[in-house]
Order: sequence, then C-alpha cells, then structure tokens
Amino acid sequence: MKSLLVLGSSNIDHIAQMAAFPQSGETLHGDHYHRAFGGKGANQAIAAARLGADVLMLTRVGNDIFADNTIENFRKNGIDTRYILKSPASSGVAPIFVDPESHNSIIIVKGANNLLSVEDIRAAADDIRRCKLIVLQLEIPTETVYAAVRFGADNGIPVLLNPAPAQPDLVLEKVKACEFIVPNETELSLLTDMPVDSEDDIKNAAAALRDAGVKNVIVTLGKRGALWLAQDGTEQHFPPVNVAARDTTGAGDAFIGCFATVYVKTGDIARAITAANHYAADSVTRLGTQTSYIDREAFTRIYPEFAQIGE
Repeated sequence: MKSLLVLGSSNIDHIAQMAAFPQSGETLHGDHYHRAFGGKGANQAIAAARLGADVLMLTRVGNDIFADNTIENFRKNGIDTRYILKSPASSGVAPIFVDPESHNSIIIVKGANNLLSVEDIRAAADDIRRCKLIVLQLEIPTETVYAAVRFGADNGIPVLLNPAPAQPDLVLEKVKACEFIVPNETELSLLTDMPVDSEDDIKNAAAALRDAGVKNVIVTLGKRGALWLAQDGTEQHFPPVNVAARDTTGAGDAFIGCFATVYVKTGDIARAITAANHYAADSVTRLGTQTSYIDREAFTRIYPEFAQIGE
C-alpha cells in the first residue's frame, strides 16, 4: 500500500537574476541563470518522499527535452513514476525573474499540466485505492481536482487540498468533502470571500470553511505559525519556529509534504502540524524549492523529537 498519492503539477523553473526588471520593449542583461525542478505537486511529492513517505505521483509532462529529466528526478527521489504521463504539449514551465532585493516576477505556463484529466484518475483508480491519502493543489484543471475529491469520498480515502495558487473560480461546495484544506491567508480569504486582516478575521474565515463541512482547516501563517480548526471543536494555534530566513520560496509545499508524511504515519494531526512547521522553517534557511528540502535523516538530526517520521 502506498502512503500517499500526489496528484498535481510538475514544472521546470527558469530563474534569471538581474539588476532590475525590464520595462515594456526593453532588453536587459541578466546576472545569473539556473534551471530547477518545480511545480507545487512535484515539490510536495519530493518533500514527502525525502521524509520517507511511499509516494505515487500522478502528473503530466510534455514531449520536450525537459520530460525525461523530470521523470528521472522523481525516480531518483524514490517516487513511483508509473503515472507520470507524457503529453503532446510542452512541459509546464515557470520563468522567474529575481532582482537584488529578492523581489520576483513569475510567469507560469501550465503546458502539459493543463492536460491532467478525469480520465487519468480513472486509469489509475486501482492503484489510487491503495493509497492512504490524496494530496491536491490547483495548478491542474479544477475539474480534475473536483473529480479527485469525489474519488476520495467515494472510496473512503481522505483528501488534502492545498488551494494554491489561489483561484477565484474554485467552488467550495465541490471541495468541502476534503478531510483537510490547507490554505495560506490569501487563499483563505479568496475561498471564503472574508477579510483576513487580523487574528480574529483569520479564525472567523477558517470557521466558515469548517462550518461549510470541511473536517479540518489548517491555515499556514508564515512567521506566525499555523492555525488548526476541526469539526470536533478543536481550535489550536501552533507557534512559529524562529530561523534566519534566506528564501521562503516553496515553504508552503515543504509544509504540505511533511504534514502528509507524518499524518499518514501517525494519524496525529497536531504532531503532523508541529513537524510541518519545523520542516517548512528549515527549508527557508536555504535557497530554492526542492533544493531546500532535506531528507529524514538530516531533519531528525536537527529535530530529534521527530525521529520516527517516515519509518
């Protein structure tokens, strides 16, 4: 039995560092360029696999030079690649422009990610039924997300939805059957059409999701930690882990990957959130997304209290 299915996006990030962003019609020279594996689904799968989860990935790559490298990246991280599907399209790409103050400008071209379909879920159904948790994000078609939520409900498999990147057309009625919805503040506001300007606002918006039927709402608050509200009346704030941050890119995906791993292992939501807070905090001390995710051995050396995760 697989620990979890990650159904979502995989991208190639093209990162250019430059002194300033070009204006319309302007050509500038960049200072440095590098390419990295990315996409929210891929990031979450890699984080979980490095922490010891047995991960089945369902995603689509293109018919270009990036496809085989992407598949190999999953494989070398111990992820089951049977359902990494090649498509008659470009792979998903994300050109990222970064200035000296670490401000960035990003263009996401979904490419093959936009072809991940309801039929792909049906084709993998027998193997998905063997998973203990389904993990979703929103860099794939929303109809595919809705179908995965329905599949989980019909087959008794809990579903975790990370509603990112925030999408105004997401229909709450079609995702409220999720066991977990894990937004940040911006995504929470968009989902509920409620303000999140204060702690009380955030609690009220999270309560609105819970009252709509979501069993567990976990709001990631960055430097302020995380908030958990559950159907059984649980309301718990988890304090932040103080670190010297260098790059916060991918921290939310680190949180999801770690939370999913620990929850599947222990069934303990509070422990999973605590571990995820620490893992996400550790990730921001290094540059990049997947390059910032350490494995279980390194993580538990820093935080011995999580020594049993992923075993």
